[in-house]
Amino acid sequence: MLPISVYRHLGLEDVVHKVMDRRRLSLEDGLRLFQCPDLVAVGALAHEVRRRLHGLSTYYVINQHINYSNICVNGCLFCAFRRRKGEPGAFELTVSDVAAKVRERLSDGVTEVHIVGGCHPELRLETVEAMVRAVRRVRPMVHIKAFTAVEIAHFARLEGLSIRDVLVRLKAAGVEMLPGGGAEVFSPRVRALLCPQKLSGEGWLQVMREAHRLGIKSNATMLFGHKETLEERLEHLDALRRLQDETQGFVCFIPLPFQPKHTEVPGALGPTGVDELKTIAVSRLMLDNIPHIKAYWVMLGVKQAQVALYFGADDLDGTVIEEKIGHMAGAESEACLTRQTLEHLIQQAGFEPVERNCFFEHAAASAVP
Repeated sequence: MLPISVYRHLGLEDVVHKVMDRRRLSLEDGLRLFQCPDLVAVGALAHEVRRRLHGLSTYYVINQHINYSNICVNGCLFCAFRRRKGEPGAFELTVSDVAAKVRERLSDGVTEVHIVGGCHPELRLETVEAMVRAVRRVRPMVHIKAFTAVEIAHFARLEGLSIRDVLVRLKAAGVEMLPGGGAEVFSPRVRALLCPQKLSGEGWLQVMREAHRLGIKSNATMLFGHKETLEERLEHLDALRRLQDETQGFVCFIPLPFQPKHTEVPGALGPTGVDELKTIAVSRLMLDNIPHIKAYWVMLGVKQAQVALYFGADDLDGTVIEEKIGHMAGAESEACLTRQTLEHLIQQAGFEPVERNCFFEHAAASAVP
């Protein structure tokens, strides 16, 4: 950490004392950190917390992403992935297609299969359950992380079931964890502008609350750099922090920089590099009860993700394999990375690579059957 005199000069000495004493930061503290002109000072403080929690360990996972469909009833302006049924570029995989994609990667040592898609107007829950069971048959030992809170709520509406009933059925089929997507920014103002048809922020939190109560862990995200204010970012972080106090169900937080290239958000340029790093750092400092912060290389790019390891992040995600959502929005990162590349990136940044599974348990370096 930088000398305390630096933070005194910046008017952040009291924030430093809170961090060192492990006391919770207020929303006002978070705003002062966002508004601080010294990026390195904010990053150094976040790095202090990262080192306290994880030392030099930096995590990665050998994972496979499967997007089963991009057909979606929601018209979110920030989404370049979604299509209407019959529209050029629309796709939907069958259960056999999903199984085949998993079978193609049997030699890759995958420990996590990550499954998400759009809110398809006709796809029945029984078909989704069959997809999960098909993955389990092909890879009996793999961890299945599948379906955002938005998808869960969509399944419930389509079937006339409660959120809990849907989660119980998906858990029985083999879903072990929920990804953190669909949170965007919880602000009703922003959602009314950009995704009025989508599940509300409170609805997203309620799905996660139910999942956590059933013993299903999850991640959490925030899409930033579009139309939200700094105050709305902080309110989002605080809502996650309060739910974590209640359930202890969040494993990792992923700040996702908005990719504007192929989207329909007027005037939005996406965050700058400085904003990306500061948001990661402030997230680490505000989310005192969520253990891990991810530098998602798909959205950040691999070089910025490396730098983010000095700004509070302790995880790079993984090999990914065939990511579509970020790249359809204009992400210019690689389509996938190898274990060797991930370890090289981590080591070159001065950290120690640790292979994990989706629960951040240490994974064996050998392939999972």
